[in-house]
Amino acid sequence: MELKEQVEKKRDYAVLVGLRSPVLREDSADEESLQELAALVDTAGGEVVGMLLQNREKPDPHSFIGEGKVEEVCRMVQAEEATMVIFDNDLSPSQIRVLTELTGVQVLDRSGLILDIFAQRAKTREGCLQVELAQYQYLLPRLIGMWSHLERQGGTGGSPIGTKGPGETQLETDRRHIRRKIDKLKEELEEVRRVRGTQRQRRMKNEIPVVAIVGYTNAGKSTLLNGLTGAGIPANNRLFDTLDTTTRLLTVSDTLDVVISDTVGFIRKLPHQLVEAFKATLEELEYADLLLHVIDASHPQWEQQAQIVENLIRELQADHIPCIRVYNKSDLAFVGQWPKQEDTVAISAKTGEGLPALLEAINRKLDKGTRRVTIHLPYDKAGLLDSLYREAKVESVEYDATIDVVAICTPRVLGQLKGYVENWQEPKEEWE
Repeated sequence: MELKEQVEKKRDYAVLVGLRSPVLREDSADEESLQELAALVDTAGGEVVGMLLQNREKPDPHSFIGEGKVEEVCRMVQAEEATMVIFDNDLSPSQIRVLTELTGVQVLDRSGLILDIFAQRAKTREGCLQVELAQYQYLLPRLIGMWSHLERQGGTGGSPIGTKGPGETQLETDRRHIRRKIDKLKEELEEVRRVRGTQRQRRMKNEIPVVAIVGYTNAGKSTLLNGLTGAGIPANNRLFDTLDTTTRLLTVSDTLDVVISDTVGFIRKLPHQLVEAFKATLEELEYADLLLHVIDASHPQWEQQAQIVENLIRELQADHIPCIRVYNKSDLAFVGQWPKQEDTVAISAKTGEGLPALLEAINRKLDKGTRRVTIHLPYDKAGLLDSLYREAKVESVEYDATIDVVAICTPRVLGQLKGYVENWQEPKEEWE
């Protein structure tokens, strides 16, 4: 029992604060974004003990929510024995410092919390590099706030002479150090991208289409990948559970294999430096032949979540790629509440319902005329067998009067070998 109490005491107890203001536009808080922030706190291993939403015409430049509201937050912190206050909005460095002094506990903003979760979750070298880069980019503009308490120590009598105090010197040293770290991390990420680019070229040479799973965080992307490929990725009911791109080979039909990738979940008010840092993960989208946009159909705000994902896809310049909308968690949602448009499939990744229909939809979208054929090669053309192994999927080879090969071939290969294909018929043009 004592051990359990000790474990419980180690958790962070957080009071959540949000400011709703017309001047904040997209950064404005509401009940829904506070609930999402609570889910993020849970993901980070903390516990929410209080919640406060403030309405103001515009933020207070000094304390963000105004002195009166800060006192209310302080009373809540003391009453609930909270260890930190987390804001649903982004705060300036000086506001974080002022609020930390006034509340007497650690103050974090939404971006800082998301970065903390990313640091906990990233596992692969690429994921860790991206998180570290994002953290340094987040820290750089905040250094002034951290060192401003030392700024005046070097100045005397308001004279500009000798104003270069120890605080500013330290600030410049730190800035230089962080800029060097950022440059080094960018170089390392560039190397990771180069290696990934080589792997991608190999895939393109083999003409294997790439399917990328995208969607709002916690929409069920990893569960879907597990359901389709048996990949065994941890699929938990937590935000941001997947932070590294997981790639698997999936047989869609007897004539189509694809490479399928799970990507990091999107979220509203995603910190700008995270979008930048995670371009390496999300650049998989650029090279995808098809996107599967997974939508949690059981979520009351699914339409807004889907819109956020589509906006981010546009920002990543991947909106020209064909897309199938996959309405997930249909076992929990009312059937018929989403629009029955072309290129939409309703599934339950958890129960497997609708997965065959999804595979059919993928097959339709990516059907490039690949066919299983029998090829009769004369022995004096045996050299063509090597190119077949390289450029097609050879299933069997038998040596008889001719070399009889059963293979799944792309239209390009078929065009080169049509004289030897059994029962060959020229494909008809659409107008014929």
